[in-house]
Amino acid sequence: MRRHAFVRADQAVLDDLQERLLRFRAVPSAHRHGDPLGGGSDDSAGDLGVPAGLLSALLEHWRSGYDWRVHEDRVAAHPWFETERTAVPLRAVVREAVVREAVVREAVVPDVAPATLAASGTSDGPSAPGDPGGSAAPVVLLLHGWPDSVLRFERLFPLLSDVTVVAPALPGFPFAAPVPQGGLSSTAMADAVAAAMEEFGFARYVVSAGDVGCDVAEALAARHPGAVSALHLTDVSQYHFLHDVPADLDAEERAYLARGTRWQAEEGGYMHEQATRPNTLAVGLGDSPAGLAAWITEKLLRWSDGDGSLTDVFSLDEALTWITAYWVSGTVGTSFTPYAAAGAKNWSRVEVPTVVTVFAHDLVNAPRRFAERFFDVVQWREYERGGHFAAWERPGDYLWGVRAAVDHRRSG
Repeated sequence: MRRHAFVRADQAVLDDLQERLLRFRAVPSAHRHGDPLGGGSDDSAGDLGVPAGLLSALLEHWRSGYDWRVHEDRVAAHPWFETERTAVPLRAVVREAVVREAVVREAVVPDVAPATLAASGTSDGPSAPGDPGGSAAPVVLLLHGWPDSVLRFERLFPLLSDVTVVAPALPGFPFAAPVPQGGLSSTAMADAVAAAMEEFGFARYVVSAGDVGCDVAEALAARHPGAVSALHLTDVSQYHFLHDVPADLDAEERAYLARGTRWQAEEGGYMHEQATRPNTLAVGLGDSPAGLAAWITEKLLRWSDGDGSLTDVFSLDEALTWITAYWVSGTVGTSFTPYAAAGAKNWSRVEVPTVVTVFAHDLVNAPRRFAERFFDVVQWREYERGGHFAAWERPGDYLWGVRAAVDHRRSG
């Protein structure tokens, strides 16, 4: 592996972005028959898609108040590394543990028993690249989802200074190394991540994930069980209730399936389009920054716990940084591949110790019994606040799940 020279956006790409934003053409909004929105009301909740007022404010800030270079400098300052020998090149933020002996601080996670992170004579793996002396600190692999990137974890990084953190840019997503045309499925990503971790020198590690990252984490634990010492998940893959439904569901599980079916009908249109016609969608979003902003902002608004306001969770600069990362990298099309290439999970129940944290405003939360059909759930916690981007929205609560997984990690 080598220290990665962060790839900055070409100025020509940013100049072109500005020109496209200046040429944005607003079009009349749709409304449902008999809906009062037809009278000109603003759909501030986003029930019909991104609210026009929010999009207008976002685009105006993108044109005249936002500076990608400022945020690019911050992202570039992370310690990035890149593989040299893997079949699929992978780039990752690798933050070496700076505290060799530590316990969970009560001020950060007040209701969790201290988790001893001191050296024990064995290790989940060597330290991060660049430290030949080695470290007994646990290694935590963070896997992001869609429509985000490693930026999902920026608020979590400072809370994990006593463990070695590896946060890969998943192939086909922003900040990632170039991938084969068409991108990678979640299972192929899992194999690529496993190969990268081996090259980085980490033999065993805890995996913490959300959204698409949970599919990657599940495949990683199933296909490379010797490397994964524990899992921390915020989501159970919707594949399990869409295509892999057990026959002996109890009443709570049947209610979950009903919620999932209703959510798919009301909110899941994006998923069907990304899975069935990704290339058509990629043309529109890859050529129009306003279209890309609308597509992603709708999700940031609807999926986060912001009481109906985007800016309760993301400042305009923060939202635009997540969006601009897709624009300058040109990865929106390849980020759809995990949806388009989703296939059967050809493995039995994952027997890696698994901690699940449930955030009330996430998409469709599975009950514990359903999760236990597919994972060895050793700890479960539910939170009344927090949404789909929990590591960003509620980093302290998300941290509890990471710490719990570190506590439950199994030995080799």
